[in-house]
Amino acid sequence: MEIILYIAALVAAIGFLVLCVSLAMTLTSLKKTLNEVSGTMSGLEGQLQGVTRETTELLHKTNGLASDIQHKSEKLNSVVDAVKNVGESVNGLNTSVRRITSSISTEVERNEDKIAQVVQWSNVAFGIRDKWKERKAIEEARDGYTIYQSEPSNTYKEPQK
Repeated sequence: MEIILYIAALVAAIGFLVLCVSLAMTLTSLKKTLNEVSGTMSGLEGQLQGVTRETTELLHKTNGLASDIQHKSEKLNSVVDAVKNVGESVNGLNTSVRRITSSISTEVERNEDKIAQVVQWSNVAFGIRDKWKERKAIEEARDGYTIYQSEPSNTYKEPQK
């Protein structure tokens, strides 16, 4: 029986030895895996710092761009207001021109007879002027001068037979 006790102790010692060896191999593998994870994390940390730096630069550029857009938008608003004011001025001018045109048309209609008389008197005046020029030309021709007319006469005379 004592031999069984020694065999059991030996089996327990061998089992304990196998357990320790397998535990040592597992811990060695785990150490290797953890070292690789640590290296990967270090690389990720470096990459993350680069991404953080680029993100910060991008954020600064975006803020500057937003500020520039806001500034240009304010300028554009003032231009739009100016154009609106010009449009209102043009509308006011159009209204004034319509009113003036309407009043002139009304006055012309009211004074139509007077205008016709003025046109008739002006035609008479032009006729008298033309006659006076013809007489002057005839008188100068009698004095020995030759006068050439630069413009044709308004009156047409039929040749005598």
